[in-house]
Amino acid sequence: MSENNGQAIVKRADRMARSLSPFASEESFDPGQRMAVALSKSDLVPKAYQGNVPNVLIAMELANRTGASLLMVMQSLYVVHGRPGWASSFLIATVNSCGRFTPLRFQYQGTPGKDDWGCRAVASDKATGEVCIGSLVTIDMAKKEGWYQKSGSKWQTMPEQMLLYRAAAFWTRAYAPEVALGIQTAEEWSDVHGNGGGRSQEAASLTAALDADEVVDAHLETQYEDQTDGDLFGPEPVED
Repeated sequence: MSENNGQAIVKRADRMARSLSPFASEESFDPGQRMAVALSKSDLVPKAYQGNVPNVLIAMELANRTGASLLMVMQSLYVVHGRPGWASSFLIATVNSCGRFTPLRFQYQGTPGKDDWGCRAVASDKATGEVCIGSLVTIDMAKKEGWYQKSGSKWQTMPEQMLLYRAAAFWTRAYAPEVALGIQTAEEWSDVHGNGGGRSQEAASLTAALDADEVVDAHLETQYEDQTDGDLFGPEPVED
C-alpha cells in the first residue's frame, strides 16, 4: 500500500466512521469490517490498531457515538490496566467542538503549592444561557482520595495540569456524559490504580501524544484532498 493511498484511506474512513456504526446491524458490520481491515493496514494509525481489526472496529463505534474524528479517537484512547481510558484533552476538545456549550474555561483558586489550591471547569449552555459550573478539585481532595500518593503519580510533578484534567472530567460527567460514554480518563485510572512499572511511561506520554493530535489532523487536511475515486477498501474480506 502506497503512502498516499494509506492517507486517503484514513481520511475517507475518518469521514465515514462518523455516520457508520459497525455494530448497528449485520448490514452495517460488513462495510465497517472492510473499512477496519483497510485502516489496520495503514502505518498512519497508532500501533494499537495496526493489524488489529477488532480494535479499529471499536474505535469506529466510539467515533460514531461521539461525533469525533476517528483519527482523534484512535490517538486519544488508551488502555490503562486492561481498560480503555480517554485522554482528558479529548474530552475537552469534544465538548468545545460539540456546539452545545461555550468553550470550557478553568478557574483556579487558593494558593499554588498549598492544599487549598484548586480548579473548576465552567461553560455556558448556548441554548438556555445557563452557566454550568463544575465541581471544585483541590490538592487536599487529591491527597484525601489517595491520588497524590500513588506510585508514579503526576500530581506531585504537574499538579496544575492534573487539577485541570480532573476538573474537565468532573464537568463532562455532570453536563455532557454522552461525550465520555461512561469511560474514565486515563488520568483517573492512574489515580485509582497507580502506575507500576512500564505503566508510568504510558501515563507520562499522554500530554505529548495529545499535543500531536492537531498536527496530525492539520497535516491530513492541508496536504491530502479527497482521493476517493475507485474502491479504496478493496473486496470484502473472505471468511476462513
